[in-house]
Amino acid sequence: MEDLSLSTLVWLRMVRFVQNSNQLSNDHLRQFDLTLAQFEALAHIRNFQPITQTDLARGLTVTGGGISRMLSRLEAEGLISRQQDWKTKHISLTDKGTELLAQAYPSQLDQQASLFDEVLDEDEKTQLHALMKKLYEHSITRREDDAQS
Repeated sequence: MEDLSLSTLVWLRMVRFVQNSNQLSNDHLRQFDLTLAQFEALAHIRNFQPITQTDLARGLTVTGGGISRMLSRLEAEGLISRQQDWKTKHISLTDKGTELLAQAYPSQLDQQASLFDEVLDEDEKTQLHALMKKLYEHSITRREDDAQS
């Protein structure tokens, strides 16, 4: 196996962290009968409701087909409602969805924060945040440049 650059090792570590964090979240959210994808969709809907299905898919970076299937399940469980306005569907949380998210949201935030709070001090978290922001902004610029090419 060839030697990997430090940049590649950092990228691999980030990917592995995100995969593990997502699995921990899925395990944690099981107590609320939610997946991480469903939790993120409900949180996004809450923040922007009523939201169109297109805007929700864009905000979650999910395919149109994937979001339709997830929304059908959430609607069948009584967590969201979809209102058709000509060609546009507007999505909102139901009372049941609002109640479930009110329970799951603080618990999920605590679970995620613990991954950092248990091993990083405040200075390290501040530094990591700044570095991740810098990388994220560069990746957005790079994607925009590539799209124009």
